Amino acid sequence: MSRAVVATAFGGPEVLSITDVDVGPPGPDEVLLTVRAAGVNRFDATSYSGAFGTNAARLPMRLGFEASGVVEAVGAGAQGVAGPVLVGDEVIAFRISGAYADQVLVDAGSVVPKPASLSWEEAAGLMLTGATAVHALTATDVGPGETVLVHAAAGGVGLMTVQLAHVLGARVLGTASERRHELLREFGVEPVAYGPGLADRVRAVAPDGVDAAIDAVGTDEAVDVSLALVADRDRIATIAAFERGSAAGIKVLGNGPGGDPGEEIRNAARLRLLRHVEDNGLRVVVSQTYPLGEVARAHQVVGEGHSHGKFVLVP
Repeated sequence: MSRAVVATAFGGPEVLSITDVDVGPPGPDEVLLTVRAAGVNRFDATSYSGAFGTNAARLPMRLGFEASGVVEAVGAGAQGVAGPVLVGDEVIAFRISGAYADQVLVDAGSVVPKPASLSWEEAAGLMLTGATAVHALTATDVGPGETVLVHAAAGGVGLMTVQLAHVLGARVLGTASERRHELLREFGVEPVAYGPGLADRVRAVAPDGVDAAIDAVGTDEAVDVSLALVADRDRIATIAAFERGSAAGIKVLGNGPGGDPGEEIRNAARLRLLRHVEDNGLRVVVSQTYPLGEVARAHQVVGEGHSHGKFVLVP
């Protein structure tokens, strides 16, 4: 038996509970993973919030899309993205279902090797934010010598985006509260405080203009300022403001209403992210870890929207 987090109803973190599940042996092309850490993402909470409907057939709902861990057993023909998966392998699994657990069965095709330089917690937070960042930078066609504005640059997706933008050779401006500015400077970002007058502050820092903008927070301010500063709407993307972004004619990315899920780009990003870890020192900033039993608290804090980096559950 394995402990697993489930949402027993639609609502807020109060509907979460831990139950025992019978995992069973892996079938063909499956892998049994002992979870060492599971990434917490804002979409995890959205999935049971009722935002996508309240069909009771979806309950109880398992949570978690990414995990790091050790392969305990493999089914026949278990082939990962980078080759055969073997018992004892240290891996990252993404995109999966039910990562908030002690053990989880996953499709072997979701498994990639864990970089030795990353801790379990860091590895569990690499893929979803990293793949989202790759998608956003690809969609906005950011290239060498260009200036890109990243809204919520100190968040999980933001920190991945700014690092990968630098790898592409771009100049990066990032919005954040002033208490996060020193963190952003560590990553070579030119920080700009959000709030009234944001567009003017960005113009002062980048008088030659902004080529592209990526919104990782979904506020009206982020969309308005992006529209004011970037002439080509095809070079503005949001991963959060689905309704507003669609109405404004900018690129809406992700699994929300009207969004482009970018599955091909995000799947291809997995090996690319591993290379960036090894070749370019790509970092995962883990803000806080929680034991599995405190999952509701983790979701509450993530929902408040004032954190930086990644939150991670440790079974």
